[in-house]
Order: sequence, then C-alpha cells, then structure tokens
Amino acid sequence: MHVLAGGSPVEPETLSWAIPPVAAGAFLLARRRCGFGVLMGASFAAQYGLHLWFSAGAVPPPLQGHQHAGGLSAGLFMLLVHVGMALLSAYWLERGESGLALLLWLLVASFLTVLLWRLPASARRAAVPARRHDRVPLVTRLLAAAVSRRGPPVPFSVS
Repeated sequence: MHVLAGGSPVEPETLSWAIPPVAAGAFLLARRRCGFGVLMGASFAAQYGLHLWFSAGAVPPPLQGHQHAGGLSAGLFMLLVHVGMALLSAYWLERGESGLALLLWLLVASFLTVLLWRLPASARRAAVPARRHDRVPLVTRLLAAAVSRRGPPVPFSVS
C-alpha cells in the first residue's frame, strides 16, 4: 500500500521490524473494550509511525534521466490514503470488537442455558416456583436482552 500511495518500495527487513511495535500496541489496546475515539487515535498514531518508519527505510529509487518526484500531489494523496486507512481501521476494529463482545455474551448465555437444561428434574422442581409474569423461558429472556433494535424512538415511528 505504501508504494501504491506514492511512496518508495520498502525493504522486507524494514517491514519485519515494524511488526513488533504494532503488535505491542494492539496487545495493550486489547486488554479492555475501547470506543471509536480511542481506536481512531491509535490508528492515526500507527499510520503516522508506519509512514515515518517506511519512509526512513525505503529503497532509494533508481537514477533515471527523468525525475518524477510527484511534489505536493503525491504528498496529499499519501496523506489522504493514511487518513482513509486510519478511519477504516478504527471503524472496522470498533465494529468487530462490539460484535465479538456480543458473540461471547451469547455463547456464555447459551452455555448456561444448556447447563440448566442438564440439571436433574428433582433439582429443577426444588427451585422457587415462578410467578405468573416470570414464566417467560430463560432462552427468550436472554435473546431479548441481546437483540439491539435500530430505528427512531417509538413516539416518532410512522406506524
């Protein structure tokens, strides 16, 4: 991507030395759930750091009779590519993080449901009898809590 955005080719050794700091930053961010703002800041910092690292370790272009440096347009295009990639990365990570959290929550809920179904019948009868309004099955209550609804608030709906 660095070359496609107008930069010079990068040595494989330079690329391999960029992996540990990026992995360390990802490890630190993965300790707890982050919002879009934190992920966007980290993505911009990573893009800036990688650009500086790749520019410093770039292969020098071969000497040609015709020098085409690109000037301001190449620098502007490089900036736009880095901004676009940082925004896309932050959005993708935030959505994936939310999806993973929901998936893990549903996995735990379904595991607990299976454990409840596996209880012997005598243990289930010994439980406190449910009141009339509490007779909604556990699975239905768990799934209803996990569903996220999108749309306008009820007073503003068209129906």
